[in-house]
Amino acid sequence: MAATDLQRIANFRVSFARRQAAVVTAVPGGVVVLDPRYPASHEHNQLVIGGATVPAGLPALADKTLGHLPYRRITIIDDAAGAAAGPALTAADYVHDTEVIMTHSGVTAVPGSPADSVTVPELRPALIRQLSAWMPQASDAVLYQLADRRTARLAGADQVRFLAVRDENGTIASWADLYRDPAEGIAQIEDVMTSDGHTRRGYGDIVLATAVHQAAGCDLVFLLADAGDWPQTWYARRGFTPIGHSHVFTRTEAIA
Repeated sequence: MAATDLQRIANFRVSFARRQAAVVTAVPGGVVVLDPRYPASHEHNQLVIGGATVPAGLPALADKTLGHLPYRRITIIDDAAGAAAGPALTAADYVHDTEVIMTHSGVTAVPGSPADSVTVPELRPALIRQLSAWMPQASDAVLYQLADRRTARLAGADQVRFLAVRDENGTIASWADLYRDPAEGIAQIEDVMTSDGHTRRGYGDIVLATAVHQAAGCDLVFLLADAGDWPQTWYARRGFTPIGHSHVFTRTEAIA
């Protein structure tokens, strides 16, 4: 039986998490992924549950496997499993965020001046400037980790590209990641961002359209959007349709 789009997306996400990790440990229903190079990155230090069954005692499992960190992050990709796990995790002081899984359909016109592929060093100054604006209290060490973690993402899929568009002065204004697995016919667009000083000038449209165009050849193109924020409606106007949800549980306070 052919896998559904949601199953294919779940498989891709688990595979990406495993491939980009420095340390992978199997646990019931999923994996723990760690990267000591980026201890401030929740993405790179978390428990990922990819199956439809959540193991018993999930808060205790997170404490055991992530106990060296001052936070806990658990991603549950299956919608029903995440909803079922929610009460126990929120009772254990986890914050519950819902991700909307959106897939692209239709045709996107190729931008007249498309975004370019850039390296992590080229993108790094723009990332650090924007992270500094979002996290003014964060230390330089944390900001550098959150920018440099893109280096790990290069190992996450067969093809990983960082796309960016520049303003008239050559400064990177907007950017996004594109992950492709041509053999499986699947691509993910991730971290579509525009710097605070460049919003409402069409840069985000150029980056997104370029990413969709470069995903050509993959019959399944998806992205994740925060269920509680406005970008999902922006994506919907550009050909993306919600097909499901996944769940992220985070405990960010210092843990004794």
